[in-house]
Amino acid sequence: MDREAELKRLMLRGLDGDPVAWRALLTELRGALTPFFRRRLIGLEADVEDLVQDCLIAIHAKRATYDRSMAFTAWAYAIARYKLIDHFRRQGRRTHVPLEDADVLLAEHSVEDGAVRRDLAKVLSILPLRQRRLIEDVRIGGFSLAEAAARNGCTEGAAKVSVHRSMKALAASVSHEN
Repeated sequence: MDREAELKRLMLRGLDGDPVAWRALLTELRGALTPFFRRRLIGLEADVEDLVQDCLIAIHAKRATYDRSMAFTAWAYAIARYKLIDHFRRQGRRTHVPLEDADVLLAEHSVEDGAVRRDLAKVLSILPLRQRRLIEDVRIGGFSLAEAAARNGCTEGAAKVSVHRSMKALAASVSHEN
């Protein structure tokens, strides 16, 4: 399972009241956020730890705002970027980075992510709701066919057929647009 799918799975389980999953998510996020802030605050280790803590607290406090149909890491890193910007504002400092090192300022998720999500939503909108949810669960959310079937009230066999047919329909609709 890829990292996005695993983090999203932990987030969803945490939102559903699983304290073990929630602790695991926060632990995983600590490991991801520390290098994220460290790359942006070179030599300011105390600030890095403070920002990681602030970000984890914000994620915890804002968890109810997470849209389950969206990518989790984009949501989490957006919070991290806002915390970093707030930190720079509080410090009253501007960071100057030589152009050849500018890649360190680029976030893991870009503005293009929003366009990709919008395009994906547009493509998926041709499917009936149940098929769309199965595709989102299996192909985007990282759920197994059995898990997606249970979430959508059908058998695993029906889910497998639905996902297969939906993928064929999506492929045909995209190829006809080009």
